Parts: sequence; C-alpha cells; structure tokens
Amino acid sequence: IGRICRPRKALRRPMSEEAVPLKPRSDLGIRTLSGIAMMLVAAGAIWLGGWPFRIFIAAISAGLLREWLRLAWQISNSSGGRLKWTMLGVAYIGTASALMLFLRETGTTYVLLALIGVVIATDTGAYFAGRAIGGPKIAPSISPSKTWAGLLGGMTASAVLMCAVGLYAGIFSFAQPLIGAALAIISQAGDFFESWMKRKAGVKDSGALLPGHGGLFDRADGLIAVLVATAIVFGVTNLVFSYLIKI
Repeated sequence: IGRICRPRKALRRPMSEEAVPLKPRSDLGIRTLSGIAMMLVAAGAIWLGGWPFRIFIAAISAGLLREWLRLAWQISNSSGGRLKWTMLGVAYIGTASALMLFLRETGTTYVLLALIGVVIATDTGAYFAGRAIGGPKIAPSISPSKTWAGLLGGMTASAVLMCAVGLYAGIFSFAQPLIGAALAIISQAGDFFESWMKRKAGVKDSGALLPGHGGLFDRADGLIAVLVATAIVFGVTNLVFSYLIKI
C-alpha cells in the first residue's frame, strides 16, 4: 500500500535584522547627564563670581563665537559676507556676555538667574505642550518640531515663573506675566534664528561639544537672544532717563 505523503508545512524563518524595523536609540539619558553637568558648572561659576565667573564667561563666549563662525563661513563664501557675519557674531554674543558679567558684578544676580530660569521654563513648557497637544507648525521649513501649541506652553510656563519670582521677592505686578510671555517669544525667536543659520549652513548641530545636545550655540541660542533683548531695553531705558533728568 502506497504511503500518502502529506505536504510539508513551509518552515517560517525568523525575520532578518534588515526586515525588523529598529527603534532609534533614545539619547535621553546622555542629554540628561550632560544637561545636569552643564547646570552644575554654570551654577558654580555664578555662585563663585569674580575671576572664576569671568573666566567661565570668556571660555563660553569663545566657544560660542567659534561655532557661530563655523556656521557663518558655510553660509557665506565671500570675504565681505564673512566679515559682516563676524562683526554680527561679535556684537550678538559679546552683548549677551557683557550683560551677564554686568548683572553678576553689580549685585543683581537675581535678574540673571530669573532670565536663565525664563529660558529653561520656556523650553520645558514648549516641549511638553508640543508633545501633548501637537498641532500646526510655526515654521516647518526652519524648525519642523516647533508648534504653536509649544510656543503657548512656553509662554505660559515663563509667565508663571515670573509671577512666582515676583511673589517671592514681594514685588509682584501684573506686568510680570506679560514680561515673562514676551521673553518666551524672544527665546523661541533666538532658537529659530539659530535653526535658520544651521539650515543655511547645511548642518544638523552647531557643534559636538555637548553629548546629546550638540554645540554650545544649540543650548544657548534662546538665552543669548533674551540677554541681548534685555540689554537693549536696559540701554534704551537708561538713555531715556538720562535725557529726562537733563531736561
């Protein structure tokens, strides 16, 4: 009697590594550790003041200017264009650095800490609001991850922080949340400006000094813009008061 042969079942081979979609590795741990290290170094320099703080600011300013020139020289190939970018970088970064030194050495460190806190609050509020709500992008061709919801979240967080600072200092006014919201917009504008420079230069990060974060300019873009705007306001206010006193 002939044996009835049953068709064998096709053996299932495990999917190759190429066929299995691999999830991108998260760099959250590296970003967190390097972020904590940066905050500790900056906090230590601010607390010490004097020459340690001056050396810290000089080193950060030199690193920022180096990254600025790296981007600028890829944006422009002409000597005239590079000269203009260099002068703009010296003025932009120099103004922010000068204000930080001024605030620390004139006994108004609380203003410096408040400005740094505003930028941190803006980034944090924008991150969580953007992830939770999403929605339309502000300028996807410049920064694809920035949303209007994130901007509103950053403005809200910054306004709340300014209210808390005012209440703690006993000098609360209804102008403080408006100032916080305005500074959040300026911080995000500084972020967009640096993103635009990177797009024009054709690079992802301004540098590779900070693990998980990129370069110094990637981390300080919003703070530089806030410091420069604050310096301009301080300067204009002093000029107006000086003029009124002479009258």
